[in-house]
Amino acid sequence: MRVAIAGGGLAGLSCAKYLADLGHTPIVLERSEVLGGLVAAWKDQDGDWIETGLHAFFGAYPNMLQLMAELGISDRLQWKQHTLIFNQPEKPGTLSRFDVPDIPAPFNVIVSILRNNDMLTWNQKIRFAIGLLPAIVRGQKYVEEMDKYTLSEWLRLQGIDEQVNTDIFIAASKALTFIDPDEVSATITLTALNKFLRERYGSKIAFLDGAPPERLCQPIADYVTARGGEIEVNAPLKQIVLNPDGTVNRLIVRGNDGSPDRDITADAYVSAMSVDALKLMLPEAWKDRAYFKKLEGLEGVPVINVQIWFDRKLTDIDQLLFSRSPLLSVYADMSNTCRAYADPDKSMLELVLAPAADWIGKSDESIVEATIEELAKLFPDQIPSPAKVLKAKVVKTPRSVYKAIPGRQQYRPDQTSPIANFFLSGSYTMQEYLGSMEGAILSGKLTAQAVHNSSALSNNNASPNPNQNLGQTTAAKALA
Repeated sequence: MRVAIAGGGLAGLSCAKYLADLGHTPIVLERSEVLGGLVAAWKDQDGDWIETGLHAFFGAYPNMLQLMAELGISDRLQWKQHTLIFNQPEKPGTLSRFDVPDIPAPFNVIVSILRNNDMLTWNQKIRFAIGLLPAIVRGQKYVEEMDKYTLSEWLRLQGIDEQVNTDIFIAASKALTFIDPDEVSATITLTALNKFLRERYGSKIAFLDGAPPERLCQPIADYVTARGGEIEVNAPLKQIVLNPDGTVNRLIVRGNDGSPDRDITADAYVSAMSVDALKLMLPEAWKDRAYFKKLEGLEGVPVINVQIWFDRKLTDIDQLLFSRSPLLSVYADMSNTCRAYADPDKSMLELVLAPAADWIGKSDESIVEATIEELAKLFPDQIPSPAKVLKAKVVKTPRSVYKAIPGRQQYRPDQTSPIANFFLSGSYTMQEYLGSMEGAILSGKLTAQAVHNSSALSNNNASPNPNQNLGQTTAAKALA
């Protein structure tokens, strides 16, 4: 079966990969000149990669780990020491660590909390542990029910004091969702905590050894094309054309540089675009359907990524850091964490500015200036001098992953739409992970299975156990 997929991010690419595994022919149409979507990157005039975001991989990403293992590229993940590191704004230049011992979960994370005396008093540790018990004991059903609360509201209900929220959960919320605990749904953070607490290496962090388009997306594209699929860039979707019965007749792709528009026909069609882009492209005939009207309850959150090159080393820490800054979310010195960016003499810091709603319309210069002011608090002995900024780049994403505020779970659609030959893929669709790389990969896998099952059922040739081809592994040995 020929399947046209609009969108060449991780959701669209993984959907194409698993469709190829199931014997179908995917055609991926990416509007920009590079693959990757929210993990896209490109080179500047100096040959340096400019990334859309700071992409950290977790041990609690089983579908991502499985995909990379199937592609034979697991060695491209550079696993770091199993620890979470927080800045201490009240002690400039000082870091607080939660070192996770290599013992079974959840005891490993509990021990890391008990050992940390920088950020939590013993009373706070006890209240913290007691507060998390409902999520651990009552499982994911309980976690899903907490979507009616913000994380701050849920913490107050558990008796977890404001200091713990300030010290840990503000940083965690901004890192996971790009918004503060006063806005984010409790379900999102509790889902992540559940993964970290239930899996031995769930909170272990890795960085890709180079830019995602080259080191992750291109291997998927090569895999798909080697099996008869097609991957096109500079192929922006212009229109979804319908049949009289409301099903998809064809896609119209906009021509570039004066070339004419062209038609793409297939047996099935997948939108792997962001939810905001999809809403703009929906045919009028579909907009009143309950399934598509739900999408009005979802919108992307703004995100800003900043990269700054310095003339000397600021730090030798090879890990993701939680800034605990009102402006910044997480950051890393990519000259330490990423093999392709390695430099023994100079630092390149990559930082996520969040929440970014108040900054998305401001100039790059003002964003860099504000970022440098925050970095001066983190590196007081080096910024503003003697370290000098060689260059800085700002990448704004006005609509990134869906904004995970309370009540959004009910708006997340299934991958199978009411249109017989039209399907959705993307981390905003319903799956057990939040808006993330893992959520995108899993959604692509689920969409491929949905397309396959619809084809198999209509042709009466469904495989006895279609899930056997798309199983999930944790690749735990690779993390140990």
